[in-house]
Amino acid sequence: MAPGFLEKRLSRFVERRSSCVSSQPTNTVTDRLNAVFASNKTGQVLSLCPNQQYYITEPIAFTAPNQEISTQGYPTDNSRATLVVSGAIVNLTGHTVAVEGSCLNCNGVKLRNVQINGTRLGGLPVAGGANIEMGGPNANQLIEYVHSYDPRGWSCLHVSEGYDNCTGAVVQYNEIGPAGAAEWDQWADGISVACMNSQVKGNLVNNPTDGGIVLFGSPGTRVENNTIWAQTQPLLGGINLVDVVPFGGDFNGVVVTNNTIAGGFATTPNNGSSRYGENPNDVLIKIGIAIGPRVWFGGKYNNNVSTGGTVINNEITGALTYGIAMASATNFTVENNFLHTNYSFIGTKGPNCSTSVAPPTPFLFDLTNVNTSSVQGAFANNSASYLVCMVPPPVSDAIWPFGGDPTATDGTPPVPPPEPNVARPAAHGIRESGGDIAGIVVGTLGGVAVVAAAAYVIRRWAIRRAVRNQKLRPM
Repeated sequence: MAPGFLEKRLSRFVERRSSCVSSQPTNTVTDRLNAVFASNKTGQVLSLCPNQQYYITEPIAFTAPNQEISTQGYPTDNSRATLVVSGAIVNLTGHTVAVEGSCLNCNGVKLRNVQINGTRLGGLPVAGGANIEMGGPNANQLIEYVHSYDPRGWSCLHVSEGYDNCTGAVVQYNEIGPAGAAEWDQWADGISVACMNSQVKGNLVNNPTDGGIVLFGSPGTRVENNTIWAQTQPLLGGINLVDVVPFGGDFNGVVVTNNTIAGGFATTPNNGSSRYGENPNDVLIKIGIAIGPRVWFGGKYNNNVSTGGTVINNEITGALTYGIAMASATNFTVENNFLHTNYSFIGTKGPNCSTSVAPPTPFLFDLTNVNTSSVQGAFANNSASYLVCMVPPPVSDAIWPFGGDPTATDGTPPVPPPEPNVARPAAHGIRESGGDIAGIVVGTLGGVAVVAAAAYVIRRWAIRRAVRNQKLRPM
């Protein structure tokens, strides 16, 4: 081996890893970024420069396995490079996708430590994809330490199913949102996953408007230690297990656990003794965790059901209409989910609601179409069809709980203060559960329930936050 051979190889490797592609000149930046992957080279890294904004006019597309897009040095703060969606829009159709990773040969590609600004900027939604499109017929993709927000399209991050063969994606430690608007059909998701056997963990999802985390079946996927919170606008659903397409409602092996879902809090001044106040923006979450297509779509999918998931040990706080709602579901386990500190369950029937829609309540299931499932005993049996028809109560009603600062902009989820040990005053439209949680096994005929005592599990939010913050540290 020639003298200095290893040193030269190492020098070229370090140079390749350490150099970053400049955002200037802007008029050539899209082509220059895509040129890095033009050779279809496996493992190629596109390194972006810290503190720079890249105004792209079409997606930056992976082309080969194990390629990577990241910011030089892997920062996790606002110094991460930002891809700014800037392509043309004509008649609400046009450029929506910043990163495209669902090609036919994109196993193991990585999107790390960057920011994606979708630049909807208060406009109407644009037909097209999400800020980030990953998945496809691939395995073991990674999306981590990414801040994706304000998508022009329908989601901040989409990991698709491919030909129902995507598997093993990891979506972790990302900051997602805001996304969409509260007006009818202008909503947008935070994280949308159809890829099987995936992990969605440690993400902070702030101010989405459609679904915070949505699983399109995604059998075998684990959703764990995420925080979803509504800050300045209403959210339809925190975590959604309702979609029939593409897996026919198959949620077998799905586990949703140890997530925190925070609805709206009062924003009017607290005089120090009030438990409730007003929220001029009507901020609430309509359904904290939605299970089964009928909860979301009413009778659209007839007798289709969601099958086989597990929803355990999730905490709910703030203002919601329903904490967990379950209908048209079978072989589900829903246990040990709990309310934490200040919360209220509020809302009124909207113009599209049926007369039979259930009033606000923490835990709701429809015994007529929930079969062969194990659910905690705090669930009330009532109609749970098309619950997203509910609307916030009158703004003048002081029924939002105080707790945390929903106007904070430092990326910190709202943290309610300790709840005093006093009886809670009655308020219009508020329902809450009390006492111990008991287990209920729902039979296939829906008429037999076997009750077994179980402890009502309460854990401190502060401990959960400490654990989550530790997970969010860069590795």
